Amino acid sequence: MPTTSPSRSIEIAEQFARLRREKNARHRDIAQQLQISEGELIAAHAGLSLDDGAWLGAERLQHQWPAIIAALEPVGELLALTRNACCVHEKTGVYRRASHNHQVGLVLGGEIDLRVFYRQWAHGFAVRELKENTVRRSLQFFDAAGHVVHKIFLQAHSDLAAWEALVTRFADDDQEPCMNVTALPAPAAELPDARIDVAGLRAGWADLRDSHDFFALLKQYAVSRLQALRLAEPRFVQQLDVSCVLDLLNEAAREQVAIMAFVGNAGMIQIHSGPVHKILVAGPWINILDPRFSLHLREDHVASAWVVKQPTIDGLVTSVELFDAKGDTIVMFFGERKPGKQELCAWRQIVDNTLREGQLCAA
Repeated sequence: MPTTSPSRSIEIAEQFARLRREKNARHRDIAQQLQISEGELIAAHAGLSLDDGAWLGAERLQHQWPAIIAALEPVGELLALTRNACCVHEKTGVYRRASHNHQVGLVLGGEIDLRVFYRQWAHGFAVRELKENTVRRSLQFFDAAGHVVHKIFLQAHSDLAAWEALVTRFADDDQEPCMNVTALPAPAAELPDARIDVAGLRAGWADLRDSHDFFALLKQYAVSRLQALRLAEPRFVQQLDVSCVLDLLNEAAREQVAIMAFVGNAGMIQIHSGPVHKILVAGPWINILDPRFSLHLREDHVASAWVVKQPTIDGLVTSVELFDAKGDTIVMFFGERKPGKQELCAWRQIVDNTLREGQLCAA
């Protein structure tokens, strides 16, 4: 059964308009204040029109997620947004070379670089919102609990006609202002370290030949990523002081070393590859604010940071990985690298410098 009645949907839309008008509050914050999911907030606006005075209107989309993503290329440049509870990743580019194999998809458009897990996608909407006297158009996708998986925003130079044609093509017959939400299953508890075959895990790690095989290694030994880091050989893993993350990004920007930044949730991983330039701290947020890429990281949510090294046929691949208090991955940074190429020496030097700075701070 729907979790929001028609009268409740009207109330949600009215409260949304008030909070937008009075505080310019974000969708996420408004949903939290109303004690609903962000997906339910958007669904409550299904069928509403800006022409009738609404601040936001939404059109429910058919559950043809891979087809929708594949149809985006003619629209031209778009802004892709993927986030988790602690980090937001925004990237501008074209959704090129979209493909999928069953429930796993790829977008390999250069600037737009995505790994998509469609099994987690449950709801989608085309959204029109009045903001600062302009209409902002987006596609927004949510999981079964109404949590955001991915958002796509129309840009000034996008093809509006192609966008509207896509929305018309994939519009669902059901435009009731409600959403069925179901609680996500609780993640499996970690096995006690004493039950893990640590020797086997370490041997498997040492024998890695491709960083993409790391997930299979975790699955084979039934360990979470963070648990694997705790149990790994010291030659492959070192813990980093969380305060050093800003130093890492500042040095990468100063030396113009191309990096890769992976941010994701259960339904999407979004990747930036290239140099970063403008690093700005605002309160608890560390921000990368470049014209076509931005990242917003809640530094106070980082519970642990690790330098991780994985053997490959091209040599060691080094990452800096951040985790929250629940042990979930927030963001992973690598040096930019293509298969068949060795890791950038300049990236490895930055990581080594950051480790040394952290050791000096801890002394």
